[in-house]
Amino acid sequence: MRRKILIAAGWLAVWQLVSILVHNRILIAGPAETGAALLRLLPTAAFWRSLLASFLRIAGGFAAGSILGIMLSWLAYRKPLARQILAPFVTVMKAVPVASFVIILLIWSGNRNLSFYISMLVVFPVLYLNTLKGLDSTDVQLLEMAQVYRMPMLSQIRYIYFPEVSPFMAGGFLLALGMSWKSGVAAEVIGQPLVSVGNSLYRAKINLETADVFAWSVVIILASWAFEKLFMRVFALLAPGGGKVDH
Repeated sequence: MRRKILIAAGWLAVWQLVSILVHNRILIAGPAETGAALLRLLPTAAFWRSLLASFLRIAGGFAAGSILGIMLSWLAYRKPLARQILAPFVTVMKAVPVASFVIILLIWSGNRNLSFYISMLVVFPVLYLNTLKGLDSTDVQLLEMAQVYRMPMLSQIRYIYFPEVSPFMAGGFLLALGMSWKSGVAAEVIGQPLVSVGNSLYRAKINLETADVFAWSVVIILASWAFEKLFMRVFALLAPGGGKVDH
């Protein structure tokens, strides 16, 4: 713990030194200016409304993308034809830039729930591929034993598949959690829904309030970190072996 504090203090010192050397608050705000901006934002109702609205959309998109990815990976595992049909779609989801999806969705559905859809589209291929990899790695001997003893499918999922797949899912969740926040806020910056973190970040930028830009960036990092810690703690309670990532 002490080492982490010292490392964090060291990086803050580097940040402060850079801000002193640049000596231009429009180009870079130091830790003190950023902290002051954050303290100014925290008591305002607009700050909490924007944060809550973005959190609900991004968390909802993460949940929807995760469920969709896990369910379709199971379908692809059980039905080879479904895997072949889904392969091009998943490849497109992985390859197409977020900005392209943002522009298309702005045309189709407007900007209100943009971060929800973008988070879902970004999370889906990660959970699909990781879960499918875990399913493909399931111990064949255990499955053969389950067939011999005519174990019901729900019992197979609970006692065979889930323990085998959970490390792969944990790795997928860790990756997808950060990506959902980055892509969701980026979508809000482009689409500009009125009550959102992305809109607040953009308004700070056009007003040349660099300290506010840094403060909102800190908020995004902390919100993403807290969401990741909370979700992975819950997943660890549900998953055998604590949902440890498979290396």
